[in-house]
Amino acid sequence: MSEIFGYDETTDSLYIKLRPGRSVDNRIVGDDLVIDVGEDGEPVGYDIQHASTHPEFIAEALQILQRGSKIAAE
Repeated sequence: MSEIFGYDETTDSLYIKLRPGRSVDNRIVGDDLVIDVGEDGEPVGYDIQHASTHPEFIAEALQILQRGSKIAAE
């Protein structure tokens, strides 16, 4: 597993770490998506079940990562 992505092929589960920080809560968005939330109430990670069937969740998480990278570069 990289520091940002973790994929379990046996369960088709993908975890995308959006930023540093620990998860203190989570939001169940649907049957296959749980968003981990940090102490500040903002997302810290996406836990996507059946990831190969949910490219829209992956794209959303990658957009958040991209925005974070741009902000860090400024």
